[in-house]
Amino acid sequence: MDDQLILDNYLLILKSTVEVYVHGTLESSNLDVKSLLQESLNETLNHQKDTYQEMIKYGWYQVNNIDKNKINETLNKVTNK
Repeated sequence: MDDQLILDNYLLILKSTVEVYVHGTLESSNLDVKSLLQESLNETLNHQKDTYQEMIKYGWYQVNNIDKNKINETLNKVTNK
């Protein structure tokens, strides 16, 4: 197993973990549990960001810049509904 595959798999695990923490945070009625889930969510999001950065650094994850006109078109569509 090479480094790229390890990071790909790790990224998938992090994305799934984020989903669990988001739902748990939203649904939790106990403030202590909610706080713990929120802290875990933030930590996982930081790991996800760091993993993306590593993958981008080695060219394993491509980031494409979007044309500003496309962004404005999409914003106009969303705000005009």
